[in-house]
Amino acid sequence: LYTLRSRDEGGHSEASGERRHQKVTEESQQFDLVDLEMKRDLTPGVLAAIEPARRILSWHGPATSLASLQNLFDQMASEEAKYYKIVSGADQPRQEMAPLALLHSLKRDDLIAFAAGPIGTWTRLIAPRLGAPVVYGAAGAVPGAPGQPTVERLRRDYGLPDLGPVERLFGLVGAGIEHSLSPRLHNSSYRDLGLPCLYLPFHVEAFGEFWLEVVESGAFEELGFELKGLSVTSPYKRIAAAVGGASSPLVEWLGSANTLVSHDEVWEAESTDGEGVVLPLRELVDDLKDLPAAVLGAGGAGRAAAAALRVQGAAVTLVNRDEERGRRAARELRLPFRSWQGFDPASAKILIHATALGRSENDPLPFDPGRLDPDAVVIDLVYLPDEPTRLVRETRAAGRRAVDGRDVLVGQALSQFRLMTGREMDRQKARHRVGLA
Repeated sequence: LYTLRSRDEGGHSEASGERRHQKVTEESQQFDLVDLEMKRDLTPGVLAAIEPARRILSWHGPATSLASLQNLFDQMASEEAKYYKIVSGADQPRQEMAPLALLHSLKRDDLIAFAAGPIGTWTRLIAPRLGAPVVYGAAGAVPGAPGQPTVERLRRDYGLPDLGPVERLFGLVGAGIEHSLSPRLHNSSYRDLGLPCLYLPFHVEAFGEFWLEVVESGAFEELGFELKGLSVTSPYKRIAAAVGGASSPLVEWLGSANTLVSHDEVWEAESTDGEGVVLPLRELVDDLKDLPAAVLGAGGAGRAAAAALRVQGAAVTLVNRDEERGRRAARELRLPFRSWQGFDPASAKILIHATALGRSENDPLPFDPGRLDPDAVVIDLVYLPDEPTRLVRETRAAGRRAVDGRDVLVGQALSQFRLMTGREMDRQKARHRVGLA
């Protein structure tokens, strides 16, 4: 595919007029398909040089309505081509729905339509289920456009190019979720069990707007799908607990939820963060009763981990950099609090790292692993897609035991999958899929 995307349509090419047309016609001769911008390339000379069977007529522009996109397509379709491509921008919830609605209404097999940007990433994955013949993926780590997944991720996380039936939708709601392994775990398990489901990445910058404009608006139902469950990441776990029509006692205690499941048109809020911690920990420690444990971080994941350990009988202390926030969380959970500066890692047998640090090699370690008790176990809630974090590596190098955040993710996913589908995810397959032996 030859593409000379202009700067006006999100690319880098400054060529215009005759110079652009010359480049397109001469440089594209050895390519199977040629992208022609509707606004710039449909001249007699270009069309004479590039036969219809090699043409993709394209338009990239700002967010717009379904009616506007329908008018645009009518103009495009007056010129013969193999494919027609319409990509609209999306920087507010609901804007990403227009190109999908276009696919749904036209029901053509030669129309490629999706929304651009991180908010629109998930539309690239729904579009094939609505007839789009092509999905664009980056060949390497650098995306060709904002929100574009890699070809490897399209294959491993979403099962493409196979298109199994999809009736029910689930997904992950958060910001900066492009490297999450949750879609891989859930979608591969759907395929294992033959479930007509798809798990999508919903990049959200304002949870309330997403909830009103996308979830409660019935937008998915208009496209022929049911949205049945959501995994929720920080910083949206407290609002996830608030929007639920029903909440478990655990969620009411924590004041946060990482799971929302729709049952009989009621969204139920639950938290599985704690189970992700307890499951791998139980394999390393026989009895948690009265063991001194420290949870570093008072966000939603840290609060859930602290509560889960307390239920198991551990003597839990909450540690947080922001003392006011940490003391408030400790009061709500009825746990002791210790300031970050006054915390000694040697005082705990179990240490849960629940801050945002650790995704970068340049991040400081939350504590010196060399100061740990020889029998201590460290659980890092942060994870990297393909390797242990620096904290896990250095804890193990110091001769102590450490649980990789990917193991915690699997533990959370097992419970979420059960709540969402009523079926069981195979734990050993799940661990293998996230790179754990």
